[in-house]
Amino acid sequence: MCQLAQVSRAGFYRSLQEHQPLDEEMAVRSAIQHLTLAHRRRYGYRRITAELRRRGLLVNHKRVARLMREDNLLAVQPRAFVVTTDTPHDLEVYLNPASWLTLTGINQLWVADITYIRLRTEFVYLAVILDRFSRKVMGWPWRRRWPADCHWRRYTTQS
Repeated sequence: MCQLAQVSRAGFYRSLQEHQPLDEEMAVRSAIQHLTLAHRRRYGYRRITAELRRRGLLVNHKRVARLMREDNLLAVQPRAFVVTTDTPHDLEVYLNPASWLTLTGINQLWVADITYIRLRTEFVYLAVILDRFSRKVMGWPWRRRWPADCHWRRYTTQS
């Protein structure tokens, strides 16, 4: 057969060895992609490696991690919900009536949040006012010191 193709026997076997790893790597990549998507990107390289071994593929965990990193298939872990407002105090806790509303148009409910931004030498406080229905920013005042009697009306713009 080598004489018909006019190649040496060593060249023929070398070409087989070059194509075999590519085919095997593509099969491993395909299996990794199917497993990752089947488990909604919750499985990391350790679980994927264990699952591939259960299916009969001999793979190393380092290789699986490298292939997952190259294909951007790293696991996305859900963040745990942490209750941050359960503090022991004697103050009254108010219900949120905004959760009962069914919004049908703009300017029915505005929501606001305040945060601070750390600059090199100081902090500035930023407040953002959003229309809940359209998610449009209605205003964003910022101050070096946040006053207790902030007047929101002057920072909002009506369209």
